[in-house]
Amino acid sequence: MKKNMGTTDRNIRILLAVSVAVLYYLNVMTGPLALVLILIIGILLATSFFSFCPLYLPFGYSTRKKPEKTKHEVHPS
Repeated sequence: MKKNMGTTDRNIRILLAVSVAVLYYLNVMTGPLALVLILIIGILLATSFFSFCPLYLPFGYSTRKKPEKTKHEVHPS
């Protein structure tokens, strides 16, 4: 798995997961909706932990910053 998630993307996912978890803990959400959202929380946290989103893969999408090349870096000819 090649990492394809940047720091901002990971932080947003974690913030969303924590927000939904707090709403669930405060009994704002109950029933089937709560169970579906708990499943989504797990997916958001797992993708954030691994810095890999499988949905980005087929589209070649990445939110990671490209490494900057230095002046002294040698390029193969």
